[in-house]
Amino acid sequence: QVQLVESGGGLVQPGGSLRLSCAASGFTLENYGIGWFRQAPGKEREGVLCISRSDLSIYYVESVSGRFTISRDNAKNTVYLQMNNLKPEDTAVYSCAADALCRPHTRGWDYWGQGTPVTVSS
Repeated sequence: QVQLVESGGGLVQPGGSLRLSCAASGFTLENYGIGWFRQAPGKEREGVLCISRSDLSIYYVESVSGRFTISRDNAKNTVYLQMNNLKPEDTAVYSCAADALCRPHTRGWDYWGQGTPVTVSS
């Protein structure tokens, strides 16, 4: 059974940090591009950041540049999203997805996780 499971979300104050995890089972993440996406209340899902099979970081949202980074730990079959200097506008449900490529949109990805909520509030 192929699964992606996100974890690490929660409530954090503005300026704080969180590290989200995307753990795979049933397949090897090393063979996939892994993207992080988010959906804020009342808004469409948007791409945030993707790591390609060659470990290139692709930013989909300019506002997270310098604050968010993506990385792999192939031994743990896990991809991480490190989020620093969080802002209230970062509040959303964050999901990870896997495909052969870092697709420039939310359509066509092979596998999706269920999402983990992030709330940035005082």
